[in-house]
Amino acid sequence: MFGIPGKAAVTLTPAAARQIARLMARDGRQGLRIGVKKGGCAGMEYTMDYVTEVNPLDEVVEQDGARVLIAPMAQMFLIGTVIDYETSLLDAKFTFRNPNVAEACGCGESIKFKDAPAA
Repeated sequence: MFGIPGKAAVTLTPAAARQIARLMARDGRQGLRIGVKKGGCAGMEYTMDYVTEVNPLDEVVEQDGARVLIAPMAQMFLIGTVIDYETSLLDAKFTFRNPNVAEACGCGESIKFKDAPAA
């Protein structure tokens, strides 16, 4: 919908692709849907849900055996995002390096997107 022809809307690091592919295989899912919703102290939050069937309006990104589906409302906010999967001694989580983010809250759970330029 909002993508650039010939270029994926988002990219996955090898760690993220492995984790998503593993989760898909383990649970028999069709992929992982990424979205955004209002919430958190900065105004917006990412959402992630397993999907059992693909919505025809989703942007589908397939990489290294992983399938990410971008919800229609989130597509314009996620173009150019790199999704990673990081592990530490205390936790493991998906992270988003999104060039469309203007600021994030201190807890790292919510974000604010850059305003569209005035016409």
